[in-house]
Amino acid sequence: MASNIRPGTRPGSGAASPPRTADRYFELKSEIHRKLIGVINLDRVASIPKDRIRSEIGRVVERLLEEERVPMTTGEQNKIVEEVLDEVLGLGPLEPLLKEPTISDILVNAYNKVYIERAGKLSLTPVRFKDNSHLLHIIEKIVSLVGRRIDEANPIVDARLLDGSRVNAIIPPLALDGPALSIRRFGRHVITSDEMIANKTLMAGMLRFLAACAQAKCTILVSGGTGSGKTTTLNALSRFIPEDERIITIEDTAELQLQQRHVIKFETRPPNLNKEGGINQRQLVRTALRMRPDRIIVGECRGAEALDMLQAMNTGVEGSMSTVHANTPKDAFSRLQAMVLMADLEIPTRVVIQQLASAIKLVVQVSRLQDGSRKIVSIAEVLGVDGEHANLQEIFTFERVGVNDAGKVMGRFKGTGVTPKTLDRLKTYGITVQPEIFEEVVEVNL
Repeated sequence: MASNIRPGTRPGSGAASPPRTADRYFELKSEIHRKLIGVINLDRVASIPKDRIRSEIGRVVERLLEEERVPMTTGEQNKIVEEVLDEVLGLGPLEPLLKEPTISDILVNAYNKVYIERAGKLSLTPVRFKDNSHLLHIIEKIVSLVGRRIDEANPIVDARLLDGSRVNAIIPPLALDGPALSIRRFGRHVITSDEMIANKTLMAGMLRFLAACAQAKCTILVSGGTGSGKTTTLNALSRFIPEDERIITIEDTAELQLQQRHVIKFETRPPNLNKEGGINQRQLVRTALRMRPDRIIVGECRGAEALDMLQAMNTGVEGSMSTVHANTPKDAFSRLQAMVLMADLEIPTRVVIQQLASAIKLVVQVSRLQDGSRKIVSIAEVLGVDGEHANLQEIFTFERVGVNDAGKVMGRFKGTGVTPKTLDRLKTYGITVQPEIFEEVVEVNL
């Protein structure tokens, strides 16, 4: 029936197999999958241990392969058994990628174009789906796990996997070339201070200063572009919040991994198909304020909730943290100003800027550089208002000077020599920071 089928060859891999052979392989796998669904009891499968499920389904698949009379080696047979098991118990072709801890992003542009990000670099993988219907089936499987639906009436969905990975999917008619899917992975391991320094994300003096500011309840805003490491930085900074403080986190999709014991986690809820029942970040911020928080951490400010966060910061909930999409610290303030004005309360622009400058003490700018590395490229202190703009002074910066032969960005972390006003606040908390760190210089790849 299929003497030219090579099940052991991954479709789209480096092996030069013609498309027709790959298609026949998909047909064989789909046929076995269909027959498998017809002979197993799915209700019973849900009630028995996973290891036993794999063993029993594996035996059924082996029998079906024998019925198909396809010549296979033991290795080829084991491979197709694993892939069919992934279809039944997991997310099909995505399973091998989800099991690889070094992959940070999985980007499905089309059923036959799957990219991954590893160490900050994008690369095309040999993974592919059978067709658009197969990809759509996997997307539906993902969103159904969190009680949501995706169809023509609701063609965009945000969800998350059981491991906390964030998922965004879009399907036709909005996606012109067929369904598209992105998965942002979040490892269970929260990066430590030593790892941040070893990875050259920042220098030791910068870390000591940020740690002191977090302990002294300085409100910190983490700014950066998509995939620059804002959430990772926020997780790292949260380590320095004292254990005895009550923390409430508010996110669209739960990503933060705070290590303290006294943490309450809130997550927004999208409206149902009738546009009812949605709970946004602004409502959750208001709820959090009634629950006696010592700090509120908003995963990302992106709308009118910025006004409630701003009022919270200026009325006793000091030391709060959040992230915002922006290219520079000044841009971060402009974006927050626009978000506050979304609340449509006709607050004068100057008043908004004054409140922002009063509430936020530090802006930490993170960036993903051209070699894929993430670095804290600026730490700026907010001094007040200068006319219609916030007055910021840079305390630490990363100065880029070029790229070496290995393709690594060369540069240096350096203190600007400015003594921050924040030191007065640190003293009131009994925290001492050596002034030498503001003159420190550390070279990277030079």
